[in-house]
Amino acid sequence: MLTFTSAQWSAWVAAFIFPLARILALIASSPILGNKQVPVHVKIGLSVMMTIIIAPTLNIQPGIEPGSATGIFILLQQMLAGLAMGFTMRIIFTAVETVGELAGLQMGLGFASFYDPQHASFSPVLAQFLGIIVALAFLSMDGHLYMLAALADSFQTFPISTALPSALALHTLAIWVGSIFSYALQLSLPLLGALLITNLALGILTRSAPQLNLFAVGFPITLAIGFLTLAMSLPYFGPLLDKITHDGLGMMQRIAHEFASQP
Repeated sequence: MLTFTSAQWSAWVAAFIFPLARILALIASSPILGNKQVPVHVKIGLSVMMTIIIAPTLNIQPGIEPGSATGIFILLQQMLAGLAMGFTMRIIFTAVETVGELAGLQMGLGFASFYDPQHASFSPVLAQFLGIIVALAFLSMDGHLYMLAALADSFQTFPISTALPSALALHTLAIWVGSIFSYALQLSLPLLGALLITNLALGILTRSAPQLNLFAVGFPITLAIGFLTLAMSLPYFGPLLDKITHDGLGMMQRIAHEFASQP
């Protein structure tokens, strides 16, 4: 009859629960996999399957009780690492949706909003359209698979231990958020520039012909120019989205490495 000691049970539970915490946190905060449309049992099942594959390759310090203060600290540490890496990729989608909100507001589509089940709120239709575009592009370039591969590699760069994580990773994450919104500004500049010129032209036209009904003429012109500029800009979205995605994957690996670096 096989018998197991409490120390052996604790070691097996720790070897499973610690990597599971990081994987669950990343999947919950990541794009596509973390969407509310994905059932919870699918997220948990994927996390458990990845943990079963990754856990035997890890070297976890023995003698750590999962329910002790040290074990809870490691759990929080792993959750922080997973959330930071997942948020690194999630912010890309948020930036692209911000482009849609800015463009829709300038086109006069600020009132055209639909219920977004992902965010449980109403969002502009143009933001939802660009969000779908970037999600399809992300899946077509296997971004979700590269993201999971970067997660698996993070256990080597930032191993599970009792070491205090460095705050340098959070500083890098804050810089990444600022840079990704500069990409969003670059994406929205063609639309905003064309609509600014259109509004200036309509202003000059209204000034020269005061009897002209600006709301009857300007609204369809602004819509037409906006959609035309968007159609002309979409082919250039692909290379920029590819660059942003690869930068995001590299940033995930950098954040995991900086979590392990000591100040």
